[in-house]
Formats: sequence, structure tokens, C-alpha cells
Amino acid sequence: MLGRVLELLAPALTGPSPVVVDANLGLGGHAEALLAAHPTLHLVGIDRDPTAIERSTRRLAPYADRVTLVRAVSDELADVLDRAGHPTIDAALFDLGVSSPQLDEAERGFAYSYDAPLDMRMDRDQELTAEHVVNTYSVAEIARVLRDYGEERFAARIASFIARERATDPITTTKRLAELVRAAIPAATRRTGGNPAKRTFQALRIEVNGELTALERALPAALDALAVGGRVVVLAYHSLEDRLTKQVLVARTRDTSPPGLPVPLEAHQPRFRLLTRGAELPDDEEVARNPRAASARLRAAERIRKG
Repeated sequence: MLGRVLELLAPALTGPSPVVVDANLGLGGHAEALLAAHPTLHLVGIDRDPTAIERSTRRLAPYADRVTLVRAVSDELADVLDRAGHPTIDAALFDLGVSSPQLDEAERGFAYSYDAPLDMRMDRDQELTAEHVVNTYSVAEIARVLRDYGEERFAARIASFIARERATDPITTTKRLAELVRAAIPAATRRTGGNPAKRTFQALRIEVNGELTALERALPAALDALAVGGRVVVLAYHSLEDRLTKQVLVARTRDTSPPGLPVPLEAHQPRFRLLTRGAELPDDEEVARNPRAASARLRAAERIRKG
């Protein structure tokens, strides 16, 4: 949804030296397009994955004097902006979830379509891996992760299968885990909804990388940093991310004046307005061109008052 992202952010980037933060830099595709479209723009790019920082550095080399790239988790956004000398920004972009290279490089262990070590770390310097979760968490903890982060209705059953299997040998590969999940889910359910391991792998990835916790902190921090007229765009790829985004944005666009007052209180007036009606979806042409875009959900808001 690159075109829509550029369209929504453009009105906030008309000043003499606008600043945008890309909180999930990835390969730098959105960053490159923003820099090309706005010749005076300075971009602060954040990503926890050192490979993403390395590749984006090469990609954005033509704009090196207008780019600050930082290896960090998105929930460090406020500190990153302060250290970069840009505590106030004009726009923020969140392109959530896992990047295509992370999915496509088998050794990263994100995908159930490859046989690879059970890893799933966005930052490979951190200690927690999917293998650790699967082999050391209690049955109840695994079921919680699968239920809360994968919305998996067979969470308890899958957790029990995992516990029984790991009692014999540790579960160390994506293939073995995917086969185990498939065996745990009833045959009638396996016939619809795609790969039965999809929700389990999503849940483990979110747990390993603390993705929702990071978003809970990073999105409010970005909103706080926006100047009046500043805009934020969020691209979410599953219902948990989109639900959290909606909650944060709606809370900032609500009048919190006590009911029954004859005149709204200025201090309780909304500081933001929504720019999208609900979540916008990619069109058929984009999905045909990039099937991974099918699950994308876009929301955007603009700061309209100080606060």
C-alpha cells in the first residue's frame, strides 16, 4: 500500500525540513519512496534486525545525508528521537510484522514452509528463541501464548502434544513443530483455513520478539512526538496488531469531557482526528502483485491540537 502511505503522509511533509520516523524500517522500501518524494525530508529509521539496518543502509546510500538509521526496538522510539536531535516529528510510519527477507531466509526459522532451526528472533543477539519457548515453557504458558497471540482455539491441545513430544526429544526444527501442530488439530479443521501451523508460528514469533508489547509503547510515543498537523500511518497484518492500533488511535480522537457539560472542556478535546474510516485494505491489483499484502490493514490519524 505504498501509494496510499505516501498520499496520507504527504500533507504533513510540506514544511522546509520535515522529519519522519520509520519505526519498522525493514528493507527500507517505504523510506526510499518518502525520501525520493520529499527532497528536504530527514528520515529516522528504526529496526532491531542488524541485517535490515545493513541492507537499508546500502539502499538509502543516495540519501545518506538525510537519513539516521538506528538499530533499536521500536519501543525505544522516544529515546532514539531525542538522541537524533528530533524530539518533535512531522510523521510516523509503522509497517508492522515480519519482513519478507525474514520469512524467505530459511535459517531465520520464521516460516513453516522451510525445515530450519526453530529460531524466530528478529534480533539474533537476544537469548529468547522459539525453541526455548517450545521446550521450556509450561503447558499452561504455551497454551496462553497460542491462545493470546495466535487466537488458536486448539491451544490447549497443541500445548499438550508439544509437552508429550518434547518429553522424548527436544523440538528443534520448524518442520517438526509444524507436523506436530498438524497432528494436534482435528482433521475436519485442517481442511480449511490454510496451513494449520500458521497461528502457532504467529504466536511464537510475537512471544519471542515481544511485538505487541513494543507496539503498545511505541505507537503512543510516536503520537506524543507529532507536531500539530503531523500524521501517523500504521500497517498491521493480523487482527491483534490492528485491534491494538485502533484502540490507541480511537482513545486519542475521543472527547473526554464529563457528560452533561454545556460547553466542552478544552483540556478534554481530542488532540487527533482519524484519517481513515475503519481499516483500509489493499486493492485486488496489489494483492495479485504481492500476495503477502492480502492481510494488510491500514489506519491513519493526524494531530489537530497541542497537548
